[in-house]
Formats: sequence, structure tokens, C-alpha cells
Amino acid sequence: MGRVVQAFILVLVAVLPAGTSIAAQETASARVRLIATGGTISNREGGRLTAKELIELVPNLTNYAQVEAEQFANVSSSQLTLNQWLQLSQRVNHVLAEDPGLAGVVVTSGTDTLEETAYFLHLTVRSERPVVVVGAMRNPSTLGYEGAANLQQAFRVAAAPQSRGKGALVVLNGEINSAREVTKTDSLRLHTFATRGYGVLGLVDRDGVVYYRDMLRRHTYRSEFDLAGVTELPRVDVILVYQGASGDLIESVVDAGAHGIVVAAAGAGATSGTQNEAIAYAHKRGVFTVMSTRTGSGRVIPRQLPPLEQGMPEGRRLNIAHRIAAQDLAPLKARILLMLALTRTSDVTEIRRMFSEY
Repeated sequence: MGRVVQAFILVLVAVLPAGTSIAAQETASARVRLIATGGTISNREGGRLTAKELIELVPNLTNYAQVEAEQFANVSSSQLTLNQWLQLSQRVNHVLAEDPGLAGVVVTSGTDTLEETAYFLHLTVRSERPVVVVGAMRNPSTLGYEGAANLQQAFRVAAAPQSRGKGALVVLNGEINSAREVTKTDSLRLHTFATRGYGVLGLVDRDGVVYYRDMLRRHTYRSEFDLAGVTELPRVDVILVYQGASGDLIESVVDAGAHGIVVAAAGAGATSGTQNEAIAYAHKRGVFTVMSTRTGSGRVIPRQLPPLEQGMPEGRRLNIAHRIAAQDLAPLKARILLMLALTRTSDVTEIRRMFSEY
């Protein structure tokens, strides 16, 4: 039997076009759905490209996947609303549920808020099949437009069987990053999306899609965040810590109706000025506070309450009791997790658990 298989492979290699790998042939018949939302990748001078026109830009696409297209929106990423996030997630879930034969979904996005949209899908799409978010730094009317190459790579990743179970993925410039960890690191350069500290999940090379590590935190098909009955996301604001910061900004978002606040703290969770007093004000009004770091990487470690006999002032003790550590989530990602957590619970212990698991 081994000789038969070996002979088959030799024949197969002989008939493949030059430069085509067996791995590519294996995924060429895989069906992938493109759901386009707009962004620079489609923002051609004189009018935005449609989902169908984006597909037409990719040469030899049928060598890698059979792509279907639909237009969800066609705006810059900063114009997408939170309600559209809900609708997009619900649409992706519906597409995957109604079509079990679909290998995966590719979502185009503007790069300015791509990491936020991708993380939202990472937590709310309840399927093992990959959701790949892709964009471009240059528009189709610009010399050196990289959108077609990024799209081809995204389709290849979505079609690859080894992409299953890894959550939402961000693919640009031949690199695969997890939606949980990736961030935009430069406002203009092409090579802007990176995972600080941990590195890429994998690469898209000529010979196929290659992974080097996995995502161990909960996501997608293991997530508890079901948006089927959710019509609105609770308001959560992000407040930056800087030297001598006044706490009145925190108090103002509490008074404006925020359900939660993410503090982009200095170092591993330090505040400044009168922010501590304002956080206590938020706690008294039932507003949750998550402490993240503004540094770009590293953890905010959950704090343990000391025994009562150690005599910690009651105000400080209550502050520690009510604060939630973002751990290694960046402020923007912590905001998304807190919004979703608040759709399910108002128990601070439960929210802490979520930040330790996702």
C-alpha cells in the first residue's frame, strides 16, 4: 500500500504546474466566503471597489480557493459602528452555520481599527473554522498597492485545514497573527501589524501556510459570548494615565452613563493625579474598572487583598477589591472583552475569571 501511495504522489507531482505545491492543490477546491466592509484596501480614487472587484484583483485565485463574495459595508474602519460589529458577527455566524462545507471566511477591514474588529470576531464567532481579517496600508490607486497580495494570502489561510481552531486571524505581508495579540505599530509603513512579545502564529509562503504556535486562550468555538439575543453593547470608555492627570475625566464618563472604564495605566497599573479618587467614585456608582497598561506589552497582575489585620485603609481596600486586571490585554482589547462580559454578568468575580481565560 505504501508503494501505491508513493507512486500516486510521484505522478501527482509530475502533472502539477511549475511552482505549485501539493498543499496548494489540496486547498484549491476549498470554498471561502469574502465579506467586505470597506477600508483602504477598497478605497480607489473615484469610488470604492466592491467585494466582487476585490476578488478580480487577485491573480490565479482559483489555484488556492473558490471564493464567493458579499458586500457587508464599504466605509472606512473608523466609520463602522458598534451595532455594525454586532451585525457583522451575527452575519459571519449565520454564514458558517448555514454552510457546513465552507472552509472559512475572509473579512476586509480598514487598518485603523482592524485589530479591534478582529478581536471582537475572535470572541463572538462560534465556529472552529477560521475567520481571517485582512486590509491594506495603500489604496488601489497608489503605486505599490499591496491589497491583492494580502487578499491572496488571506484566502490561502482561510482555505488551509491547519487554520481551524485558531480563532480569528489577521493576515498581512505574509504573516499570520492572532486577533487577540496583534496591534498596528506604525501609522504609515506597510509592515505595521505585529504581535509584541510573542511573535507571529505563522507565515504564508510559496509552499503553503505554516504555523509555529497556537492560541491557548479561549476564543470562537470555546467562547461563552453568544450575541444571538444582544441588540446593543454597553458603553465602555478608555482613560489614559499621564503625569498629574485629573480624575474629572473618569467622573465625567461615569456621569455620562458608562457601564465600564478601562484605564490605560502607567507601567503595571499605576495611576496619577486624582485618578484614584475618581476610580473610587466609579465603584460607588457600580461602574467596573479594568486596569491595563499603556506600555504596549506586558501584564497587569491581579492584586490579592491582604488580611484585614494588616490594617489597610478601607478606601484603598475597596479600590483593590473592585478593580479588574486586564493581564496582558492592550487597552483597546480590554475594552472589547469588558463590553462583552457586561452583556452576561455584573459580578466582578465572574468578570475577573473572563479576563484570566480570554
